[in-house]
Amino acid sequence: MAYVVTQSCCADASCVVACPVNCIHPAPGEPGFGTTEMVYVDATACVGCGACATACPVGAMVPDAALTTKQLPFLDLNASYYDAFPHADRTPVALVPPQRRLSRPGPFRVAVVGAGPAGLYTADELLKHPEITGVDVYDRLRTPYGLVRHGVAPDHASTKLVTRLFEAIERQPRFHYRLGVDVGAAGGLTLADLRAHYDAVVYAVGASADRGLGIPGEDLAGSVPATALVGWYNGHPEQQDLDVPLHHERAVVVGNGNVALDVARILSRPVEVLERTDLAPGALDQLRASNVREVVVLGRRGPAQAAFTVPELIGLAALEDVDVIVDADPALLTGDDQRSALLRDLAERPVDPASTKRRIVLSFAVSPVEVLGADGRVTGVRVARNRLAEVDGSVRAEPTDDTFVLDAGLVVRSVGHRGTPVAGLPFDERTATVPHHLGRVEPGVYVVGWIKRGPVGFIGTNKTDAQETVETILDDLDAGLPAPTGSAAALAALVAERHPDAGDLAAWQRLDAAERERGARSGRPRAKVTDPAEQRSIAAPPAVRRRSLLRRTVSLTS
Repeated sequence: MAYVVTQSCCADASCVVACPVNCIHPAPGEPGFGTTEMVYVDATACVGCGACATACPVGAMVPDAALTTKQLPFLDLNASYYDAFPHADRTPVALVPPQRRLSRPGPFRVAVVGAGPAGLYTADELLKHPEITGVDVYDRLRTPYGLVRHGVAPDHASTKLVTRLFEAIERQPRFHYRLGVDVGAAGGLTLADLRAHYDAVVYAVGASADRGLGIPGEDLAGSVPATALVGWYNGHPEQQDLDVPLHHERAVVVGNGNVALDVARILSRPVEVLERTDLAPGALDQLRASNVREVVVLGRRGPAQAAFTVPELIGLAALEDVDVIVDADPALLTGDDQRSALLRDLAERPVDPASTKRRIVLSFAVSPVEVLGADGRVTGVRVARNRLAEVDGSVRAEPTDDTFVLDAGLVVRSVGHRGTPVAGLPFDERTATVPHHLGRVEPGVYVVGWIKRGPVGFIGTNKTDAQETVETILDDLDAGLPAPTGSAAALAALVAERHPDAGDLAAWQRLDAAERERGARSGRPRAKVTDPAEQRSIAAPPAVRRRSLLRRTVSLTS
């Protein structure tokens, strides 16, 4: 029996280190690590011990005998990696080097701004060093986990299992949350405040904006950025009032990355499937009444250049509750690459014309040239067919004069994330990142995650990224960073003054428990609380909640 890596792989390399026979690649230090779509098990070397399955935070390691029919393509996917990249050397990689110890004894305290995967992996790496006596993780929201909570699609529950790892990180005694604290906002804490009270400050604030299309009509009502729509169905408090028109039978998604496929699935899957997920209650109510029957996903280049990953495509092809249609010139599907082969198989599937299933149409070599509208709202998209040309070894799309119109009531712009300027830090408008060297913006100030490297990589990519930044922090601490002038007590008083309702780990655990309890009543993993005031009320300590309830009771009876 050999193990196989399946779709939910987060590529954080926990399995690589756990494997006693070095049969999982690419490993840290090998070409491709951190950039490949997933890691792969070499079936000829795997001894079936299950160590990788135990270490995997998202349940992606499956014995080959336990694969479902829909998961069988992952056998070929794992094997094909070793056809291209054979690994004859079986030297175990789990040779743990001696832990680095700082030359200066500390104690040192570090602030991490951002409680998503990058921030939590950074906290974990820092807390491996006993000289770091405290890591405080700040987030402007009252809930941690960033894009794992507000970005991963609700029907990808296995991917969200990485929160178990985050829970282990946050339970460490030197770890602290300061939630509901918007660093850099008017009237709140500033970078100068943090620098005065910490030895180092790390920004892990991600890339929260979308890239624009640059075409007429993209600002019409009903044309929404993917980040906003994803936040809407994932319960982001700032997106619950988003205008998402679902009255038309067709929606159009521009772009064909993994996020575009997520959006297409959520808009098209049966509501009884979505009811078993943690999809936000308000969005779920709207999707129950949705008239959308078809979601067209527009990709400007060919199947071989599609931005979605192969594991994501395998997962989409495995759906039985949605018809997946491939709209592409057959000549574009002749390639021997994995994407083309999978899409060719999809294109050859018979589709019952009488089917009542909703459908996802994957359209290639097309670009939107105008979002059409009437009375200020979207009515459709004018689309141009593209001519594909190879230039300097890459395939480029050139729009032609051959255009057609897709009637639609909703257009989702999903052509990539973009970082936004961070108060007090330099910003490169071209790359939409903070300039740095190995994570160092300047001694004492650092970046990690998408604001450091741009919106590339997977959840686990943040682990190696955090390791690099933490090594730089340790170098600077050894070199002698200026000691903070403020104490931990002074910092706590400052936070209490400017953010009196800031939440800690206990507050998050109370909110988390309440969401799980609400979800259990209806057979769901959780029912997210999306209103900030309600989040604050639920997360408050019991004594505070009792006083608040008493005040409301007195107010009602007086």
